[in-house]
Amino acid sequence: MKAALVREKNDGFVDLVDDWEPRKLAFGDALVDVEYCGLCHTDLHCASGDFGDPNTMGTRNGSWRRVIGHEGVGIVSKLGEGADQYLKVGDRVSIAWFYDACGVCDYCVSGNETFCRKVRNSGYTVDGAMAQQVVVNAKYAVKVPSDLDPAAASSITCAGVTMYKALKVGETKPGQWVSVHGAGGLGNLAVQYAHNVFGAHVVAIDGNPDKLEAAKENGADIIVNRKTEDVVAKVNKLTGGVHNAQVTAVNDAAFSQAVNVLRPLGKLVAVALPQGDMALNIAKTVLDGIEVRGSLVGTRADLKEAFQFGAEGKVTPIVEKVDLKDINDVIEEMKEGKITGRKVFDFTHM
Repeated sequence: MKAALVREKNDGFVDLVDDWEPRKLAFGDALVDVEYCGLCHTDLHCASGDFGDPNTMGTRNGSWRRVIGHEGVGIVSKLGEGADQYLKVGDRVSIAWFYDACGVCDYCVSGNETFCRKVRNSGYTVDGAMAQQVVVNAKYAVKVPSDLDPAAASSITCAGVTMYKALKVGETKPGQWVSVHGAGGLGNLAVQYAHNVFGAHVVAIDGNPDKLEAAKENGADIIVNRKTEDVVAKVNKLTGGVHNAQVTAVNDAAFSQAVNVLRPLGKLVAVALPQGDMALNIAKTVLDGIEVRGSLVGTRADLKEAFQFGAEGKVTPIVEKVDLKDINDVIEEMKEGKITGRKVFDFTHM
């Protein structure tokens, strides 16, 4: 069957093969027939070896290289022993970045399971969802509501839950101001969750007019073109400073801008993963009591909630279905920042 594999020399692109076979089911595993899988910027990091070569990490399937993908949705087609405690054949489930964890450490038992030191991640330490079939841990695969479109659900599986959790981390409250730095696949969903779920006012910042227009259509009160406008001056003038800044743009300049648009006691929530270090205005950080917090995807509970808001129509991901054969072209588009929303690979007609 078809799959997208990280290249032996991690160059940021993938090789397509048509003779992939998923590993055999172990206790608690389920086999999923993939319907849709979105491409996330983290997939690009994995394919580039930014976190280490995925082909040498975690659970391996013989001599095969790592299958990327963690914005997957599909139908359970087979259950391993013990998996029927959690799933049944025919269930539609997620294949998310958070594959599983130990279940017993301090992080797992305190509602912070994504920080488990033994966590496994789809498309990185275990094979991901960019294949016709994938094995999941049935205990950790979150069911998709029946009234949520599966292509849309694929985006919520990572981008949606990531921003939903990040807004929680920022302690977003109704009527507050939130700035979203980067209005792409993550940012557009950040705008929708902030506006429609948390009841906040939103500033969307990007250099792409199409992304800004989409953000405005999806609830942004203010849009700022970082290429043609003074971001800090405009945001501070119109909002008095935001309560929390959500950084989804994969560049370090966005982090500096985010700090400088925060009001006293504001929170910067780091979501994107550009390489390098974050520069902070020390005087502002200290004198204004600024907090800097990292936010890492979301737990199973977060994903269940994020799915439900999608099923209720409060969040509608922008998705375009595309063919797997075009994946390296889509990777190039993502690197160049040309994609509004998500391009989702369609496995339903293979």
